[in-house]
Order: sequence, then structure tokens, then C-alpha cells
Amino acid sequence: QVQLVESGGGWVQAGGSLRLSCAASGSIFSINAMAWYRQAPGKERELVAQISSGGNTNYADPVKGRFTISRDNARNTGYLQMNSLKPEDTAVYYCNAKIRSWRFVEASYWGQGTQVSVSS
Repeated sequence: QVQLVESGGGWVQAGGSLRLSCAASGSIFSINAMAWYRQAPGKERELVAQISSGGNTNYADPVKGRFTISRDNARNTGYLQMNSLKPEDTAVYYCNAKIRSWRFVEASYWGQGTQVSVSS
């Protein structure tokens, strides 16, 4: 009964900022790695950023220096702070988490996606 729910997407002008949230709920023992992906129309889904249970981070080249991934383990929530947004950042953003639950030693879960639209 583990679920991931994303929020914080919306419309913003180029140069603006948005903060995405990914809240996990259910029978969670621990959350291991968390990541954000995005998929633009006509393109494949791509990894944007990831963070390990120990706090190590990794970013795709197009977002380095502009996006920051973080997590709040007490709230079972991950975040993606997006600054200096560009029109090419427009996409549906998906949260992914590897979670240990009562059912599985570790399983991968996806959120439903949240739309981010950046205008010129």
C-alpha cells in the first residue's frame, strides 16, 4: 500500500522558480534512493536528479547549477527546487523512490507525475 504523490507543478515564466514535493505514504520501513525524472512531449523519459539515503546527489547536465534535490526523512518526503527555469524545462516531472516495505525488501515506486510549463 505504498504510494508516492507529487505536487508543486504549474506554470511559470522563464527565469522563475518552482518547488516540487514527493510525499511517500503507506507501510514504509525505509526509503533508500530517491530521484526525479521528466518527460517532454515526443521525448524519452530522462533522469533529472537523484539522492541516496546518505545524501549524495547527482544531476543531469542541463539542470546543474539550477536545480537542487533534497529529502526530509522524518516526513518521508523528497523535494526538487527548480530555479532559473527555461522553456526547455517544460515536461511532466515524475518522482521515483526505492522503498523497503512489509511486502518487499526493496521495490521501485513512481508518482503520478506533475506538469511543469515554462513560458518565454
